[in-house]
Amino acid sequence: MERTYIKDIAPGVHRVQGFVENFRNKRTMAFIVVRDISGKLQITIEKEKHPEFNEMLDRLTVHSVVCFEGEVVANDYVKLGGIEMLPDYMRVDSYAEALPIKDDSDIDCRMDYRWIDLRREKNHLMIELQTTLTAALREFLLERNFLEIHTPKLIAAASESGSDVFEVKYFDGKAYLAQSPQFYKQMAMASGLERIFETGPVFRAEKSYTNKHATEFTGFDLEFSYINGVEDVMKMEEELLVYALGKVKEKHGEAIKELYGMDLEVPKLPFPRMKLRDVYDELEKRYGYTVPDELKGDLTTDAERMTKQLAKDMFDHEFLFVTDYDAKERAFYHMRDERGVPQGYDLIWRGVEITTGAQREHRYEVLKAQADEKGLGKDVAFYLEFFRYGCPPHGGFGLGIDRLTMLFLGLSIKEVQFLFRGPNRLTP
Repeated sequence: MERTYIKDIAPGVHRVQGFVENFRNKRTMAFIVVRDISGKLQITIEKEKHPEFNEMLDRLTVHSVVCFEGEVVANDYVKLGGIEMLPDYMRVDSYAEALPIKDDSDIDCRMDYRWIDLRREKNHLMIELQTTLTAALREFLLERNFLEIHTPKLIAAASESGSDVFEVKYFDGKAYLAQSPQFYKQMAMASGLERIFETGPVFRAEKSYTNKHATEFTGFDLEFSYINGVEDVMKMEEELLVYALGKVKEKHGEAIKELYGMDLEVPKLPFPRMKLRDVYDELEKRYGYTVPDELKGDLTTDAERMTKQLAKDMFDHEFLFVTDYDAKERAFYHMRDERGVPQGYDLIWRGVEITTGAQREHRYEVLKAQADEKGLGKDVAFYLEFFRYGCPPHGGFGLGIDRLTMLFLGLSIKEVQFLFRGPNRLTP
């Protein structure tokens, strides 16, 4: 008999397999709640009819893995969908020892036993949400003639600045783990691929212990050619996010509200845009927040957090594009206008930066000068070669799948990654 997912169970004869979520072993009856990835089902056993089950029932523990076959019947007294299974076959595939963690164990203890922690219904929803989100991002781009590429994560030179990268032994030499697919995305533009995206691991050698940073995370990056300016990049991103958030809300919105108490709002188009200096002016005028002039070329952590309220008060919106950063605070490959202002942006959602995007500098001589200005000439010599033989105007951005999930559910970065990696975490 083929296994039936519990969500598909209806009256009739079925076979189910899963974990034991709850178990009551009484003198004449046993009641077992079995859970698989799709739902829960009550198994009701009359011991007198099945003495062959008794030894297994006496040894059974919560979280053991079991298999039952039998008839599923309607029962108005059963809370789980008004049905139950009356099995004529039972097998225990794996007996579970007493669990070393509970739902309310501290986060680091739960990370030590992450494979057990992931069994929780809330964590199953989290993984389902990420699956829907990534599929929606792909779907949106494939419908717009994007191609999916896969760039290397072992690289010969530190990817952007010579710092914040992991160095690894590579045969008789050394290599680095890529902190971004940025250079190879742009190589694809020089290759004439025009529109590409990638999802894959990203590595950051930063000793940061905040609730939104990790040393390895999953990035979703895209780049596309023949743009007219950075506005084209922002428009692409806002439309992509509205589409993806709509798909997530449609499939998981009710479950997110039930299990996490979070309302998922699909934002209106277009997203509001503000220049960085105007953000600081409004933060001071509305909330009395000030910073020294020398810090106003970038968005401080406190200012980033306060944009959540600012976007709500000014635009009744959860998202905010912030533009016109100081050139010294932006990557050398961002195009600059005639005033020297980088043609890039940060996108803030609920007070957290989720994207740095830009129109890229595609002119070899200008790009080389900007790299030299930041003292990166030798480190990025291989990258500069991409632009010596013609390259179309282009731009792009990257999103962190883990950080988006964190904001969907109101959790920390540790809790939304399948396995978290940070300065003090390399296992399991």
